[in-house]
Amino acid sequence: VDNSGRTLSGQTNEAFWNSMSHCKPMAIGLNCALGAKDMVPYMENLSKVADCWVFCYPNAGLPNAMGGYDQKGPEMAMDCSVFPEKMLINAIGGCCGTTEEHIGCLADMVAKYKPRAMHGVKDVMRLSGLEPFNYEPDAKNMRKTFINLGERCNVAGSTIFKKAVVDGNYEKALSIALKQVEQGAHVIDVNMDDGLIDGESAMIRFVNLMVSEPDVSRVPFMIDSSKFHVVEAGLKCSQGKCIMNSISLKEGEEEFLKRASTVKRHGAAVVVMAFDEEGQAATEAEKIRICMRAYKLLVEKVGMNPQDIIFDPNILTIGTGMEEHNNYGVDFINATREIKRLCPGSKISGGVSNLAFSFRGNEPVRRAFHSAFLHHACEAGMDMGIVNSAQVIEDVYEKIDKELLGYVEDVLLNRCSNATERMLEFAATIDAKSKPCALLKKGAAGGASGPAKVDTKAWRNQAVGKRLEHALVKGIDEFCVADTEECRVGGAYPSPLQIIEGPLMDGMNVVGDLFGAGKMFLPQVIKSARVMKKSVGHLIPFMEEERLANGGTGEATNAGVFLIATVKGDVHDIGKNIVAVVLGCNNFKVIDIGVMCPKDKIINALIDNKADICGLSGLITPSLDEMVDMAKAMEAKGMKIPLLVGGATTSKMHTAVKVAPNYSGGVVHVLDASRAVPVAQILMDKKRRTEYLDDINDTYAEMREEFYAGLEDRKYLTIGQARKTALKAATDFTLPENTPVTPKFCGVKALVDVPIADVIKYIDWNPFFQVWQLRGRYPNRGFPKIFNDDAVGAEAKKLHEEALAMLKEITDKKLLKLNGLIGFYPANSVGDDVEIYTDESRTTRSHTFPMLRQQAEKDTDEPYMALSDFIAPKESGVKDYLGMFVATSGIGLDELTAKYKADNDDYSYIMAEALADRLAEAFAELMHEQVRKDHWGYAKNEDFNCEDLLKVKYQGIRPAPGYPTQPDHTEKGTMWDLMNVQEEIGVELTESFAMLPAASVSGMYFAGKCAQYFNVGKITTDQVKEYADRKQQKFEVAERWLSPILSYEP
Repeated sequence: VDNSGRTLSGQTNEAFWNSMSHCKPMAIGLNCALGAKDMVPYMENLSKVADCWVFCYPNAGLPNAMGGYDQKGPEMAMDCSVFPEKMLINAIGGCCGTTEEHIGCLADMVAKYKPRAMHGVKDVMRLSGLEPFNYEPDAKNMRKTFINLGERCNVAGSTIFKKAVVDGNYEKALSIALKQVEQGAHVIDVNMDDGLIDGESAMIRFVNLMVSEPDVSRVPFMIDSSKFHVVEAGLKCSQGKCIMNSISLKEGEEEFLKRASTVKRHGAAVVVMAFDEEGQAATEAEKIRICMRAYKLLVEKVGMNPQDIIFDPNILTIGTGMEEHNNYGVDFINATREIKRLCPGSKISGGVSNLAFSFRGNEPVRRAFHSAFLHHACEAGMDMGIVNSAQVIEDVYEKIDKELLGYVEDVLLNRCSNATERMLEFAATIDAKSKPCALLKKGAAGGASGPAKVDTKAWRNQAVGKRLEHALVKGIDEFCVADTEECRVGGAYPSPLQIIEGPLMDGMNVVGDLFGAGKMFLPQVIKSARVMKKSVGHLIPFMEEERLANGGTGEATNAGVFLIATVKGDVHDIGKNIVAVVLGCNNFKVIDIGVMCPKDKIINALIDNKADICGLSGLITPSLDEMVDMAKAMEAKGMKIPLLVGGATTSKMHTAVKVAPNYSGGVVHVLDASRAVPVAQILMDKKRRTEYLDDINDTYAEMREEFYAGLEDRKYLTIGQARKTALKAATDFTLPENTPVTPKFCGVKALVDVPIADVIKYIDWNPFFQVWQLRGRYPNRGFPKIFNDDAVGAEAKKLHEEALAMLKEITDKKLLKLNGLIGFYPANSVGDDVEIYTDESRTTRSHTFPMLRQQAEKDTDEPYMALSDFIAPKESGVKDYLGMFVATSGIGLDELTAKYKADNDDYSYIMAEALADRLAEAFAELMHEQVRKDHWGYAKNEDFNCEDLLKVKYQGIRPAPGYPTQPDHTEKGTMWDLMNVQEEIGVELTESFAMLPAASVSGMYFAGKCAQYFNVGKITTDQVKEYADRKQQKFEVAERWLSPILSYEP
């Protein structure tokens, strides 16, 4: 212990005790650093908090100028006598400078004293960072002692934090942690679960960094991950007593006990979700049953301290209009009370924002629900949760408007069967921007006579122009043609063009404003576009008739001409279509020239249509080079119109480094459809355009400088050094547990016209909502939690229901066809290559798949991996196999979307494209499961639900060429040749190795237990040269295809 009373690592002795007490030590004590006199206050504290024997080993005073110790035995014994006098110790000894004489004097001194009596300590939850955090709830006012959990160091909860981690900017990530502590977070949650991040490595690096920053590490950490090995890595780096988040009985008792025992060994508290093998607990009885079962297992079988058990019994949404949801609030409150009674010592947590998402957008109602819920839940014993702390302080339960509180508690406490309807009626009468403790009625400064009835058809009584505006804003197409015709024949609008430029554009301007302000969501905007197109479609014949009669153009004014295209070799267009629709909603004339557009076609179209802006889209990595070529071509033509680039494979950094330097007319990266509109509007404003592009160019110049500086700072192993690390950690395929399983067949098997119904349950809905730009905020990210989100939950639920309805129609009418192809081949690795053989004799090689190896220096001792590491080496004599697959759900999609486009139904054709993409991925998931359990059969007894499959809990991987584990798209060409894909199932490759139909996926199967996903990352010129030689490819060609992962500028 030092002069501040802390250990050398910075912990106070009580924080250290909290970290170690789970071990039930026989004794604990302090030694060294100080003489006896200076140790007294710290020994007093340690003696008070510890419930075991306590000892002390002081130095013989403080060191002299030469580092020696001058204090003699009698003097030291006199100084130490204070310890037994105050009954602080059970044993005493000596450290630096002490000899037999000192120990003898100490023995004589303590002989006349009684040793300290062991005592109990108050049974509370004790956590720690550098400082102790002892949670002592105030039973009379649990709100007062409520624990706030800081979630901003969670990559799912903060895009800023995620970007910092992905960019390797851990200093910025640390500043986010520090800010949370400064703002009053009691505990810092850390989560690194993201596909772009090596979770374990990132967790280790960031937790180690937090530990080194005293202002952050003074509070406890919550180590959070769905991957238990990542959690354990974080726990190993944390010197304090953490909270581990989370475990549940979802995977059965055996796995639950195994994980709980590991958590206990690390001395952490644990969050237990109210899930079991049957699913999520919804009712009071289910919550109590599951939590009691978990408590009994944790206390009796694992031996965990009840104070370290934190239950999350699931706060579910009320006020939905569904009767079965009406008692969810009461169920949680009652369950909390019973769980605390039946599971003494345990704690209760929950996500409060889930409760009132039905009333999103109505701030006073939603906040009143949260305040009332916390009042009742805390009275029942709730200890902690994720809340808006500022609102919790401001929205004092006793100060909430009494009339509002009455309606809220009728719903919350399920006091009457029509409580939700009454709440909705009352909510319609109040100012949605007022506060629950200072409530305002609509059009008044306060007070009102009572709830008003809402007539959902009242808008039909408005003037026809206002009816059209309402229909556009609400996306109602039921009456739009009739209302448009009424405008045409009613006399108020002399020409069809004036109807478009009048009420229709008035409505679309409202839509654009609401979308820009975040008050409308993408699915609603697309529905608005459907209304607009149907109305305009009705007017077009009359406009054409008028144009011919007058000899004029009859063309409406617009905000600008925006030409948009998917670049050469790329077939993906969902994002492009969405951008086109949203721009159209904002009065841009959009010229969409389709997919796989070569640069000459785009340039000619720009000239022919007198375009004001050019937009390029791409999804696969070769599209990045096409965008660079397009920029060069526009520069060569002397063009000056702005170039916007976007799509899944693009990034702001790539645009700054690769595209912008090649075109002087202005290049802007656009993240998604919502950003495209304001950018396009600024670029059409002559006054703001120059200043905006100058600012963009300055930003991009700074990014380029940062990028090239980063290349200089990064360190890489040579390819030879990287291979040596892999050899040291190589799998021994001769061991029985690693022996490859022989597939049922070698060659290919086509799966033709697979029933869609078989695939639906494998759909991962999260990317579907991302297509529609619906993103829940933590803790409501992901499906189905997104339905609980205050902002987007209701729209997400509605979108999902409409998607299911379209899926049913597609299934019933067989509008799409699912074809798949599976292949297995004798294979062995030779260096970094995987050789494919014609037959089991393995004497004749038919094809070779060269693999790429990691080279960027790591912070850990992990090997530098390549996919070839997961196939038995040829010299081992072990017979191994490589599998591969192609799956498509796009057959019939062109015909289906053409029908919707003919009906001016943008919403439905974008929905169909999005669903086809999801079906392709789901089909691949089903095929992989069948491969593991049957066709290859290396995991015949596997038993995972769909959620487990999406979390990749199974053995084996299916990496796709062109993606992080094998970043070379051209390897698809070898797969197509080997499996004869186009002839077998009708899926072809473009010149950029994109698949047609676009709703297709492909990849390789690796079956070994050692196989895992990884990111190759940046590679150096020595590997590129060797890779080109192995592929028998020109070096420049290899560089072009591998350009996104080069660590240097070619």
